[in-house]
Parts: sequence; structure tokens; C-alpha cells
Amino acid sequence: MSEKRELIRKMIQMQREFIAQEQQGGIEQKDYFLPDNNQKLSDYRESYAKVAARVIDLAHEEKGSRR
Repeated sequence: MSEKRELIRKMIQMQREFIAQEQQGGIEQKDYFLPDNNQKLSDYRESYAKVAARVIDLAHEEKGSRR
């Protein structure tokens, strides 16, 4: 399986986990933007952004374009 496909699967899984947590009890803005280190979302934003950026880079490589 290609790296891009695997990263997209990871992004979907992260989204599912986020949605499940939100539906269980909601997510406060402070917990999303400034979470404690022991919270489940502690590195969600940063991790998701890194994975998404890598997917974009891989897509550009496939098409021979640049960001």
C-alpha cells in the first residue's frame, strides 16, 4: 500500500476518534487548542497537520507540481 493511502487511512481514523470523543461528551475549545499533556487530544492538531501536509506533498510529487 502506498504511503499516501496509508496516511489517508490514518487521517480518517484520527477523525473518527475525534468525532467519537466529541459525541461522548463534547470538546471544549481550551482542550482542543491548549490541551493538557495527559489528554487524548494533547497532540491531535499537530499530528493531524503533519500527516495532512505529508499527503499534500506526496500528491504534488505524483503530479510533478510544487506547493
